[in-house]
Amino acid sequence: MQRAIDGSVDATIAAMSIDRPMDTAVAVTEVDRAAVNASIAKFSGSNNDYYIRAFRKIYNSTGKLPTTFNAWAAILGPLWAASRGVWGMFWAFLVLETIAWVQIGRGWWGSPGAKFLHRALIQRARAQSFLEQATALHKAGQDPTQLETIASNLGKVADQSMLLAHHAQAGALTILLTGLVLLSCLKLLQGLYANPIYERQYSNWRVCPTKVESGRKIINVLFGLILIAAIAPLTIFKFTTAGPTADVLSNVLTNFPAKQISAALFGHPNVTIFSSSAEWLDARINAAALAWASFFDSITYGINSILIALSTALQGTPWPVVMLTVCITAWRLAGVRVAIFTAAGLSYLALFGYWEISMETIALVGAAALVCVVVGIPLGIWFGKSRRAFSVATPILDLMQTLPAFVYLIPIIAFFGTGNPPGILATIIFGMPPVIRLTALGIQGVSGDVKEAAVAFGASRRRLLMDVEIPLALQSIMTGVNQTILMCLSMVVIVSLIGGGGLGKVILDALQFAAKGQGILGGIAILFCAMILDRIVQGAVLRKKRAN
Repeated sequence: MQRAIDGSVDATIAAMSIDRPMDTAVAVTEVDRAAVNASIAKFSGSNNDYYIRAFRKIYNSTGKLPTTFNAWAAILGPLWAASRGVWGMFWAFLVLETIAWVQIGRGWWGSPGAKFLHRALIQRARAQSFLEQATALHKAGQDPTQLETIASNLGKVADQSMLLAHHAQAGALTILLTGLVLLSCLKLLQGLYANPIYERQYSNWRVCPTKVESGRKIINVLFGLILIAAIAPLTIFKFTTAGPTADVLSNVLTNFPAKQISAALFGHPNVTIFSSSAEWLDARINAAALAWASFFDSITYGINSILIALSTALQGTPWPVVMLTVCITAWRLAGVRVAIFTAAGLSYLALFGYWEISMETIALVGAAALVCVVVGIPLGIWFGKSRRAFSVATPILDLMQTLPAFVYLIPIIAFFGTGNPPGILATIIFGMPPVIRLTALGIQGVSGDVKEAAVAFGASRRRLLMDVEIPLALQSIMTGVNQTILMCLSMVVIVSLIGGGGLGKVILDALQFAAKGQGILGGIAILFCAMILDRIVQGAVLRKKRAN
């Protein structure tokens, strides 16, 4: 849009000349052109005349191909981009040019066949060792045939490696030419597209001059030089050099000297930062587990009480009653189709012998989801109303969602032991963020005008929340509940690793004994449980939406 505004001087002249005399239109045109030229000069900071002409050509061009060529950008490459603050172009062409120089180095002073040659020498040394052992057996009067066969096979493999080394070395010229062609193409691209990219930055600068870099800055040149010197030479050296000395230096560049730093810090070669940190954490976790044992036991007791109640309701109740109740619930909340699908899914669980263990899984998921909803929805409402609280909670929620699920199991085992209640706690940590986030999002999405109107009619804070904000945010809240249930169900296999029951144990046993059929059937059972819960909750959300 900005380019169209700046590049439409001639069209503006024609439009203005309809209502104004020619001399007035020419005067306005000169003023507009002078203003644009002054803006470009202020942006570029140096070499103003060149960029004014280049940008003018870009404005007047109608084709897609570049119409200008920046020789300094082609010669200096990423350094030109750094000096002008075009950092996206800097990083892209720094990586690409480094790849080109790696190819040039491999073909010019590198040794493409060094890897195969080193392998061939090792194989020949091993073949010679087997031959010496065969000779010793022959002198001792024993049969050396097996060792001689091994030595002969190793010799053939060494010959093949040597042939590969010669072929690779013969292709050095091709590698060199490829690198030169690639570097030339990159230089040409930088020269052709430098001005259009820089003009786009100028357009962004016109919109927001305080946030977009302009001019040529010495600090950017120095920073670019430091980055180029730190990245390109080391990378080129790593991929182009060979030999004993080069292998040592390459090993230094590849492996971080963690042991050497630890030895310097602790003064002992066997003590590392990792081992000392792990020992310190072990001691602190063990101390916390002993000091807060009663607190952790009370949490476990509360979770276990919920689990026992759900398990009694699902497993103790006759299966026809449970199946009928679930199907009727699906029908009333989501419709006839979902009820039929629910009946088919429950029939699969019953026919394949997964009924009791599936009910245990539903109890585990239900206990975790219940705690997530009871705790998560009030937190989401609080975060939706308080931006400060939400900003504090956001990194915690990010940590809960991004931390690998297996990592939750370590502190859970340390503080709560193993079994179903600790598994439910791990599931709660994993499954609570969606309901909190989506509840907060729903509360924040309630229109301010609607809230002002409710307050104007005398609604208290409690009535405003219960009668206005929660009903309007209900769809988002229910979506969060649905996502939390599915995420809790996805944890059933992982929880089985710490002694949890349910269908996750079926999958774990199948993995341990490579029981492919058992694993597939158990996975289908988990799939049906997930789909039944998803369809019922989604159906309830859609029905509520249609009712509104």
